[in-house]
Amino acid sequence: MVQPLDPNGIPKYINQLETPPVFMPTCIQQPETGQVIGHAYKINVSEFQQQILPPGFGPTKVIGYGGMIRNPTQGRANYFRSAPGPTFEGIRGIPIHVQWINNLNKPLFLPVDPTLVWANPNSMTIPGPPFPSFPPGFPLAQKTAPMVTHLHGGETPSYFDGHPDAWFTADRRTGPAFSTNNYTYLNLQEPTTLWYHDHTIGLNRLTVYAGLAGFYLLRELNDPIAPFLPSCENEIPLIIQDRSFHTDGSLYYEQVGDNPSIHPYWVPTFFGNTITVNGKVWPNLNVKPQQYRFRLLNASNSRSYHFQLSNEQTFIQIGSDGGYLPHPVELSSLMLAPAERADILIDFSILMPGTTVILKNIPGGTPADPHTVGQIMQFTVINEAVQRPKKLPPVLNNIPRLIPTRTRTFTLFELEGPNGPLRVTLNGQLLRSPITELPRAGTTEDWRVANLTNDTHPIHLHLVQYLLVSRQKFRSDDYLRDWKKLNLTTAPGTPPYFVKPKVLPFEPYFVGPPMEPPPNEQGWKDTVRMNPGEVTIIRIRFASQNGNPYPFNPSRGPGYVWHCHMLEHASNEMIRPFKVVP
Repeated sequence: MVQPLDPNGIPKYINQLETPPVFMPTCIQQPETGQVIGHAYKINVSEFQQQILPPGFGPTKVIGYGGMIRNPTQGRANYFRSAPGPTFEGIRGIPIHVQWINNLNKPLFLPVDPTLVWANPNSMTIPGPPFPSFPPGFPLAQKTAPMVTHLHGGETPSYFDGHPDAWFTADRRTGPAFSTNNYTYLNLQEPTTLWYHDHTIGLNRLTVYAGLAGFYLLRELNDPIAPFLPSCENEIPLIIQDRSFHTDGSLYYEQVGDNPSIHPYWVPTFFGNTITVNGKVWPNLNVKPQQYRFRLLNASNSRSYHFQLSNEQTFIQIGSDGGYLPHPVELSSLMLAPAERADILIDFSILMPGTTVILKNIPGGTPADPHTVGQIMQFTVINEAVQRPKKLPPVLNNIPRLIPTRTRTFTLFELEGPNGPLRVTLNGQLLRSPITELPRAGTTEDWRVANLTNDTHPIHLHLVQYLLVSRQKFRSDDYLRDWKKLNLTTAPGTPPYFVKPKVLPFEPYFVGPPMEPPPNEQGWKDTVRMNPGEVTIIRIRFASQNGNPYPFNPSRGPGYVWHCHMLEHASNEMIRPFKVVP
C-alpha cells in the first residue's frame, strides 16, 4: 500500500518557478473595420500526469485546463494543459467567449461523498451506513465526473456564472441549472486579478484540489497606473496552494470523514503539508535587482496564509480582489484567506547579488510548521543591472462612498457532531432551503454577519464587488445561546433549516467600538475574512462597479450564490442562493 510522503524529505527550492502560460484566443473582428470585438477560446478539462514534486519524485495525477497558448520561444500557438491552468488575459471592454469542454472520461480519483448535497450525475440514492472505505468508495459516485467553471469576481450574467447546479459531464448529463457550456465574460469592470475554478456542487473541494483553477487577468489599454508598475517578465502571478502527496507522487487527500458514520469521507477542513506555487512544490525564482509585481492568489482549500519576507523587508500592496486600492499601502506582512487576492510590489534592487529571501508563512493564519508550510518559495537575486523602482502616484483609485438603503442580518453557524462539525451553515439555512435574499438591482445593502463558529470564514458573493465597512467584537457564546433559544426547532438547539431564522439584535452583545478596515482592505472585495467572535459588515451595491446598471439583466437565469470559500465548508451547506430582482 502506498504511504504518505514525509514533507521533511522533500528538498526545497530545487524546482524553478514557472509562470503560467497565457491562453491564445481567436480574434473576432468587425467585418467592416477589422476592429477586434471579441476573443474566443475552446478550453477543455482532462486528467493527466504532471511533475509537481522536485526531480527524483514521481509525477502526480491531476485534473487541469487545456487550450491553445502563446509560445513566445516558438513564435506560434500550441496546445497546452496544466494544473493550475494557463492564464486568461482579458482587455477591458472586449468580451471573452469560452466554450468549456468536459473530457473527464475516467472516474474521479479522489473520494466523492454521496451523503452531501452534490451533483449526483448518475442519480444515486443517498446511501446509509455502514459505508465502504475509500478506495473504492461508491463506484457509481466516482464515475462520470461533472464540471462547471466559475469566473471568481466577475460581473457576469448568471447563465455564465458557473452556478453550482449548472454542471455537465463528458457524456452530456447536466445539472438542473445548466443552460449552456458556451460562456461570455463582458470584461467591463475595473482592471484586476480575477481567477477561474471549478464550482460543481459538493465536488469542487476535490476538483480544485486536483488542479481546476487558474488566473484571469483583466487589463485596461489606457490604464493610468500601469506605466508606474513592473511589467513583462517582472510581473508574475503566483497561485499558492497547499498539497499533500504519497511516496509515488500521487495526491493525498483525507479518505475518512471526521464523523464517518454520517459523512464517510467529508472532512470540515483540509490542510496539506507542502506548499505549491504555480504547480511546483517550494520553488525558487531568480530575480533581477529590480522591482517586481506579484499577483498573489490563495487558491488553497482551507488554509489561510500570513505572508512575510524572511529579511523582514517591507513591500507595497497596490490592489485587492476587485482592482487598485485607493492608495499604495506599505506592509511588513499580509494575510490572505482562501480566494483572496493581493497585488504587491517587492523591490529587490536594494539587495546584493546572491541574496536569497524566503516568502514565509508566519503565525497569524492557519497554524504552520516553520520547517514545511511555514515556507512558501525562495527568491534569489542574480547579478544583473540594478534598476530602481518608479515612484507611485499617491492616489491609485477613487472608491465611491456608498449609502445603504437596507440592512440584512446573518449568522455563521456550525451544527456539531460527535467528532466535529456535521455541517456548516449561513444563517442556519441549507442550500436547498427557499431563497430569502432578493436584493433589488441598483440598490445598496449592508449585510451584518455574526460569526458563531471557531473558524475564520472567507465569505464570497458572486456577481458583486463590495466594500468592507467594519468588524466588531461581540460576546459570541452568549449570543449563540440566546440565538438558539430564539430559533429552537423539534431538534433542540438546531436552526430552522427551511425557514428564515428570527433575528436577534447584536447591540446588547457588542464589546468595544467597531474597527475600521485596515488600509489594504479599503478597496473592492469579493471575498472577506469574517473572524470568530466578530460581527462583520459589508456594503454591497447590486450594480456595476462604476455605479451604472448592469449591462445585462441580473434577474434572468438561475441566479447567484454566496458562500464560504473554505471549499470543504461550501461542499457541505455553507452556501446559499440569492436572486437579484428588477
